[in-house]
Amino acid sequence: MSNAPAASTAPPLARDERKEKLDKKAAAKDAAKLMAKYGAPYIPHFALAFFCLLGAGSLALIYPLFVGTLFGSIFSPDKPSALSPVLNVVSDLLGRLFRGYRLSPLDPVLALLTAILVVQAVLSFGRTYLLNYVGEKLVADARRDLYRHLLSLDVTFFSNRRAGELTSRIASDIAAIQNSVTLSLAEAMRQVIVFVGGTAFLFWIDWRLACLLLGLIPVLVVSFAFFGRNIRRRSTRVQDALAEATAILEETIAGIRTVQSFAREPYEVERYESHITRSLREALGRALARGLFNAAIVFVLFGSFVGLLWYSGNQVLAGKLTAEQLIQFLFYAAWVGGALGTLAEYYGEFNQTIGASRRVIELFETKPAIQDAPDAAAPPVQGLVEIADARFTYPGRTEPALDGVTITARPGEVIALVGPSGAGKSTLISLIPRFYDLTGGAIRVDGRDTRAWKLAALRGNIGIVPQETTLFSGTVFDNIVYGKLDATQAEVERVARAAYAHEFIMAFPQGYQTVVGERGVKLSGGQRQRIAIARALLKNPRILILDEATSSLDSESERYVQEALDLLMEGRTTFVIAHRLSTVRRATRIVVLAHGRIVEEGTHAELLARDGMYKKLYQLQFRDVPEWLLQEAGLRGEAPQPDAIRAAAG
Repeated sequence: MSNAPAASTAPPLARDERKEKLDKKAAAKDAAKLMAKYGAPYIPHFALAFFCLLGAGSLALIYPLFVGTLFGSIFSPDKPSALSPVLNVVSDLLGRLFRGYRLSPLDPVLALLTAILVVQAVLSFGRTYLLNYVGEKLVADARRDLYRHLLSLDVTFFSNRRAGELTSRIASDIAAIQNSVTLSLAEAMRQVIVFVGGTAFLFWIDWRLACLLLGLIPVLVVSFAFFGRNIRRRSTRVQDALAEATAILEETIAGIRTVQSFAREPYEVERYESHITRSLREALGRALARGLFNAAIVFVLFGSFVGLLWYSGNQVLAGKLTAEQLIQFLFYAAWVGGALGTLAEYYGEFNQTIGASRRVIELFETKPAIQDAPDAAAPPVQGLVEIADARFTYPGRTEPALDGVTITARPGEVIALVGPSGAGKSTLISLIPRFYDLTGGAIRVDGRDTRAWKLAALRGNIGIVPQETTLFSGTVFDNIVYGKLDATQAEVERVARAAYAHEFIMAFPQGYQTVVGERGVKLSGGQRQRIAIARALLKNPRILILDEATSSLDSESERYVQEALDLLMEGRTTFVIAHRLSTVRRATRIVVLAHGRIVEEGTHAELLARDGMYKKLYQLQFRDVPEWLLQEAGLRGEAPQPDAIRAAAG
């Protein structure tokens, strides 16, 4: 006989339902933890708001008593009511205040009701203001923490996420949580007070009628469970579709020039509409589920109310119930039924909030793959960089991007990285500031492994000037001062002059206060690069990384940028990536990479003499330049400079 454990006999559907219930409980628990975490600092505000809520809700429960008493005063003025002792006190007080005025039996009722309304209005204001205050503060705290957490995550995380999706999480999902805290939660609590208090009054008036009415609750609970699951599932799909649409919107706006240059406006509209349509379809499905839910609740409640009216009317005719009690009971029954209907509506909203909370929590629970070690240090940086047998494979890939690369750059040396596309040049320079961690080998700065450095200290001493410069949508001054936030105007102007940027900046009407537009769209490529160089100069790093900083510029812009870069590289350990061999000829050493490995290393002249890959790249790049032109330019045997070639050509 086999000793293998028996397979589960539960059908797949039952297992899925159990899993969904467990997921729902876990999501609700996580949502409660998130609320508790950010609500804890505001417990006094919550307590005061709850006091106002309890007071306003309790006062509201008195209205049906007054309405019944009012009818009793009209139809049976001589018959005492439950409120007669209180009304007698109010009547005496009014008599003293308004001597000579003949009081109507209705006057004490209306006077007391007015006083209650004033108190209730004050309490309602307190409840609304306090909960909105807490909600706004809570959401601001959550957004601030989530933004700070996102910035702490590693580059790999952002490589696998769309910016629009993350924006949607911070904006839409947290807004859904805010709505629950400021509105839905308060209203739900108020309806609970109305339901509990109204039920107590119903039993006080006539317990038999109360039992008949409360027999509907099991039906409502079943409806909650059935429709709530559907609403929650569709709410998650709506938020996911909106996140996708937001991502497309952000990508399209950021790349609007590319979209228009390819005349792909109809394609992008269709792509965006497909996600909006999916979101709309799910939203309409959710609306249908909520509509059916509310319709079912209303039908059950008001159908029961009609039956209750018929039964209680017969009780009055039989003398078992007074007209005043009937009016009070019907009002309380309507309030209890209305509270149940409203709770059903907020139940759907809370399911939405659970879905939004889950996505926010998922982001919070994402841990950065690259963090400071417990013993990480931040000593002064001299600039010695040692890359020892560096190996790296991107997540999700099998072929290594780097395979045993070893380079030593002493302080002040310029190391040029050359090679075909995909050789590993950009990967290598991304590993120096620890945007990724090595899968093998080590990178040391001043003899200390980069993983033993504090990230802020390591990256604070590394300046990067990329090919595609990222400028923020502020002013020129704001973008330069990003390199040193406490820099003065004089310091900014000094580095701008050094970067050959001061002249064109002052040509703008607003000078350094000129707004550059999103990603610096109002500036030319050369202007953006020179501002980036000024920013790097202001940072004053010990290690510099130039990632094809001049490859996309015209000759005139390249000349200005190259002169600025020459100044920037002085006295700094520099790694230069360039496809234009003319920009690396002055490097201390040139390292040629191919397929993630070093295939050649030496000076420009040494590599040309070896007849290897570097020489082939050199010949390929300048094969259209006539030999006589190179001789006239005095550049035979070395990488020709464009300006020198043009001068020789006359």
